[in-house]
Amino acid sequence: MVLGTYRDLFAAIAGCAAALTGLLFVAMSVASGRDRASGSSVIQQVRAAASLLSFTNVLAVSLFSLVPHTNVGFPATVLAVVGIFFTAAGTRSIFTSPSTRHRRQRWRQLGLIILLLVLFGTELAGGIMLLVNPRSTTGIQLVGNILVGLVLVGVARAWELVGDRDTGIIASIAVLTGHELGPLGPPGVLAPRPPDSGGSAERPDG
Repeated sequence: MVLGTYRDLFAAIAGCAAALTGLLFVAMSVASGRDRASGSSVIQQVRAAASLLSFTNVLAVSLFSLVPHTNVGFPATVLAVVGIFFTAAGTRSIFTSPSTRHRRQRWRQLGLIILLLVLFGTELAGGIMLLVNPRSTTGIQLVGNILVGLVLVGVARAWELVGDRDTGIIASIAVLTGHELGPLGPPGVLAPRPPDSGGSAERPDG
């Protein structure tokens, strides 16, 4: 059980994660009506699962931290291991599914995979610190910061489900530099922005 300001922090994070989990199901219901035959279906499923796992991780660790005489290191360690295994399974699904045969479509998910591994790996380190020393300030700070990070990751993934578009840094920069953002499914590439309809195009001679 955490005390002092950390108790208030975990209570606030738990309430936030509970509300966002409900909103996630709305986002998933919106995304479920799209074409499931394309490669975007596999990617959407992985991203939906990543968002749900992030919120569940945050909610479970926060709630267990409020239980009297409970070392937060136990739920943090267990859920971090679950998150790492999920990331490995999601990676296998994306890179082995025949529907995601486009190489760029697969590699565009690499950022999400790396981010999840970093977050869950750091959470695991913080959990182990708390198991060794329940009064570890570094351990509780790591777990608290990672829970906040997981909330942000879950929100970003849920937003991508609603828009069916990549909202990552690279994709956003591409839009700002004058390219239309393609959907998550095939072809899943950045297409040049079409010319203005008001302009006149020159006809080639001959």
